[in-house]
Amino acid sequence: MTTRTVDLLVLGSGIAGQTAATAATEAGLEVILAEKTADLGGSTVMSGGWFAFSGTDEQREAGEQDSTELFLKDMQEVGEFRNDPALLHTYLDRQHAAYRWLKEHGVQFREIEISSGQSAKRSHNTAIAEVMGGLHDQFEAAEGTTLREHRAVRLITDASGRVTGATLASSEGEIDVIARQGVVIATGGFTRGNELMKIFAPEQLAAIPFGGRGNTGDGLRMAWKLGADMADMSFVSGTYGSHPETGDVHELLTAYYMGAIIVNRAGERFTDESQSYKTLGRAVLDEEDGLGVQIFDADVRAKSHPGIPLKDMEAIESLGHLHHADTLEELAQIVGIDGDQLVQTVERYNRAVTDGTADELGRESLCNGIGELRTITKAPFYAYPAKSLMTTTYCGVKVTPDAEVVDVEGEIIPGLYAIGEVVGGFHGAAYMTGTSLGKGAIFGLHVARQAAERFGAGAAS
Repeated sequence: MTTRTVDLLVLGSGIAGQTAATAATEAGLEVILAEKTADLGGSTVMSGGWFAFSGTDEQREAGEQDSTELFLKDMQEVGEFRNDPALLHTYLDRQHAAYRWLKEHGVQFREIEISSGQSAKRSHNTAIAEVMGGLHDQFEAAEGTTLREHRAVRLITDASGRVTGATLASSEGEIDVIARQGVVIATGGFTRGNELMKIFAPEQLAAIPFGGRGNTGDGLRMAWKLGADMADMSFVSGTYGSHPETGDVHELLTAYYMGAIIVNRAGERFTDESQSYKTLGRAVLDEEDGLGVQIFDADVRAKSHPGIPLKDMEAIESLGHLHHADTLEELAQIVGIDGDQLVQTVERYNRAVTDGTADELGRESLCNGIGELRTITKAPFYAYPAKSLMTTTYCGVKVTPDAEVVDVEGEIIPGLYAIGEVVGGFHGAAYMTGTSLGKGAIFGLHVARQAAERFGAGAAS
């Protein structure tokens, strides 16, 4: 058995792990970044590249009115007040430091938008593959060490119960890595882990599996073995809006936040389309084939934004996944739903919008209280058949605001930190667009800076 000793061991190379590893290495620590698969980036590089921040340069330039108070209110409401307030406040208190750090490291925010769970435009879009490639290049330029195809199989503890390292397994055997400043679990969730899904969210097995190929819950299991407490396990849900033939390329359309409605195979609406797309992801599983068809007209189609995830209808149309016709009856026939009922559904919806009467499913806005409803009247009409996509599990180990893992009695497990999707308690019942990458960068940067402080204090003594 080979043994190596470093200052910090980071498990997982998504935005949380990569931010922690890059920042710690640039602070002078000797860091190993261990990635289970051959490819770096985990679920992050498969995402739409949205970061949620408030009070940014981009918001000011666009004249967008936002605040930390509104941001907090939105996160609590979308999470149904099940979120840990301490983690939310930590996010808000540290968001500007992470935002500035990302920009200093070459990240460009090319667009701001309003999306799931937001009442202001605070989703900042990036070319995420370029972001991750740049951060990793800077990590290696600072002499960080990357170990690909090295899976963490167990945590190492000393006699006092302190986590001192981890055992990594590769095709060449196992290696023990001892980490003086701690082990950071950034291994993602368990979207690809059927065993854990069967335990915590068996109904979600009907969703399309997605996320990083290595996301089978390794980090969660290792922490669980040491007695780590967990949170949000009952709120696992896929994200609604992905075609049944979606592959490993990020394909999500949220035309319902632009004016579309969602109907089932019977041609009937079944939920308020302005809700979080995680909430919609749960609702669609109850429909026939787990399918919900987004129905919209030419005016909504004109709102497509090529190259921007969630809004790029051209890309989806090029895949043959977006259908159109001159009448609703023809459209229904193309996608296999009840045409007569679809016409009646659209007529009722349009009448409520025009007359200003109450919507039959309680919809009052396009997205989370923002945006006026619009009628579906202008041909051609469009249909996008979509299911729930299991992109992320958003549950896991409980942590302190300093990302220290705590056990079932609320005691800190010394030497063990967790950041990113493996953490529970932050999102609560549902998810706001951009807060996943946002919390990965925010808590990843903070863990690195805390490790650097311990490192400096140790060197001084």
